[in-house]
Amino acid sequence: MAPFTTFAVEDPYQYLEGFGNFHRSEAIPGATPKVINSPQRPPFGLRTERMSGTSFTAPREQNLQTFLYRCASSLYHSDFTPWKAESAVANPATPTNLGPNSYMWPNFSLPSDADWTSQHLLGRTGDPQQKTGIAIWVFAVSRSMPERTAWSSLDGESLIVPQSGALDIQTEQGKLVVRQNEIAVIPRGVRYRVTLLDGRPCRGYICELFEGHFRLPNLGIIGSTGLANVQDFQIPVAFFDGSVVNGVAQPADKPGTEWTILSRLNGKLWSCTQDHTPFDVAAWHGTCYPFKYDLARFCVLGNALFDEHDPSLYVVLTAPAYGKAPGTAVVDFAIIPPRWQVAEDTYWLPYYHRNTMQEFFGPIINAQDPKHPLNKLSRSQFFPFAAGLNGSMVTHGAAESEFKKAIEVDTKKPTKLQDDGLTLFLFETECPIYLSDWALAAANQNFAKRKGTGKL
Repeated sequence: MAPFTTFAVEDPYQYLEGFGNFHRSEAIPGATPKVINSPQRPPFGLRTERMSGTSFTAPREQNLQTFLYRCASSLYHSDFTPWKAESAVANPATPTNLGPNSYMWPNFSLPSDADWTSQHLLGRTGDPQQKTGIAIWVFAVSRSMPERTAWSSLDGESLIVPQSGALDIQTEQGKLVVRQNEIAVIPRGVRYRVTLLDGRPCRGYICELFEGHFRLPNLGIIGSTGLANVQDFQIPVAFFDGSVVNGVAQPADKPGTEWTILSRLNGKLWSCTQDHTPFDVAAWHGTCYPFKYDLARFCVLGNALFDEHDPSLYVVLTAPAYGKAPGTAVVDFAIIPPRWQVAEDTYWLPYYHRNTMQEFFGPIINAQDPKHPLNKLSRSQFFPFAAGLNGSMVTHGAAESEFKKAIEVDTKKPTKLQDDGLTLFLFETECPIYLSDWALAAANQNFAKRKGTGKL
């Protein structure tokens, strides 16, 4: 198998490559000023707008700043007002449900006719206004967002994980397609619009990071390569829908065309209108930008002789918890993908585990053939299950039947594991995840119980 996904859905866009690098992109050649970030008269009559993802004085390797060169500043808009204030979906209550049981969601009861604005809050830890913790949202998108509508999260950075299907995302800094077996990250405050490809539905998960930013984990003794490699991350190039008239950049939208901007703040949705498109950026440069990654490019490392390595070796992205014990993360995003197992005299399934961290997990369909059974069955629902959650020190591991099979495996024969079209992902958090009322009502608790009995 090639170390990348041969996607069934074509991506028509071009990308820059390299995570954490400084990048520059121009949709109109010459639109980036030379030397001076904020010149008195930017090229093509553009305006300079800066987006700061960190403090100005953050360490250089952590400093996230980008300059946008656009036709109209985002300064001009109507008042923000609560959007669908009566809706429990658009304005969910702060989650308060916490218990020591494990939780499993066989499926999610979500609207059959929904767009990107219909995300459901599953759980939260921390507080977006204190910039601590994360929120977990789920989505099942069956139609594109309304025309001339854009979205942003003011609460945090959004890690988007499709379980099945694909999303076409237009951001202020360019366009990207994110498909099953890919992930995308959209920085806090960046405005974007989500549409479907050929009207095909898409379902998945969002980890909204309130605290810090997603980064690659330090490799330590591993060295300079392995796990998720820097060069495999893709960053959109600038896209400008318009033209240059008499030396001035002009968007294709007619002057005065109204756009609606939806923004999430403290878990609630707000809306405003403006008389110009938010997608009028002719050029940008900097270190704060959206990106995507093909999970098949993850370079799996493992034990070559015996025993089971720590699951930290599956981490793709991490958000360090600064000011806490070394190695502590607000959240780790990890995957358990197809891989070879060669460890001799070793139990090849994950050992039974009680972890100080909380583990939210779900399946990603990495099979691309539309005729694959997983793709057929996932067209109308999350499949083969929706998600699970193990809280701090909640025991988890294989069912007894799987345990008995695993102890009989001939470990002298190398075997390809999880070669069935699925990759598992985890959002592993330091602090407890409080569930929303909706998520608690939909969950099976203590799923180690035999169905229909109170016995283990």
